[in-house]
Amino acid sequence: MTAAVVSRDALPRDSRLRINEIFYSIQGESRPSGFPTVFVRLTGCPLRCVYCDTEYAFYKGDWKSLDSVLEEVSNYGARYVCVTGGEPLAQPNCRSLLVALCDAGYAVSLETAGALDIAGIDQRVTIVMDIKTPASGESARNRLENLALLRPEDQLKFVICNRADYEWSCEFFARHDLLERCCVLFSPVHGSLEARELAEWILADRLPVRFQVQLHKYLWGDEPGH
Repeated sequence: MTAAVVSRDALPRDSRLRINEIFYSIQGESRPSGFPTVFVRLTGCPLRCVYCDTEYAFYKGDWKSLDSVLEEVSNYGARYVCVTGGEPLAQPNCRSLLVALCDAGYAVSLETAGALDIAGIDQRVTIVMDIKTPASGESARNRLENLALLRPEDQLKFVICNRADYEWSCEFFARHDLLERCCVLFSPVHGSLEARELAEWILADRLPVRFQVQLHKYLWGDEPGH
């Protein structure tokens, strides 16, 4: 079922979000990789993946009005905006933010860990959703009901730590027929699995998945704000 688009005029004007940071950088992952992008990172996450590189977003952040967030985003003059976390859907007003950004004319993507319900997200938003592998420590949190809600323009990301994760991921996307639903991304955990090794596994098995690395890690390492 297609979710209705909610006009920003119908949203409460005092909607607030706890914002960890807003920054301008190069998109390092997913389909718009390489494009200058404004990132809106929301505070909070119910998951604790072993490879998390944004633990500083679990608790730190300032409360901001929806209008102040939009104003700050507009200062960069970018076309692409990515709402991320933490886990942005952990904040109820995240959905209002997504509507407002779409109404403002941005190409909006949402990065979500896949443990919370994605139903009802504005259809103009591109969803980039994780499937947590066993080595992440959070595979039991995958919300399988979300899979049926993905569209061809959405993307499903497997962050892979080792060969066991790779084999688990291959079995998972085949069992759920995910290649018929949306783009499937395989990404190595930076610093744990060599990118070349994962690429060679994909080629050897002739997998029709999209290989990606975290481009921003090669440019700036683990420096916050990138």
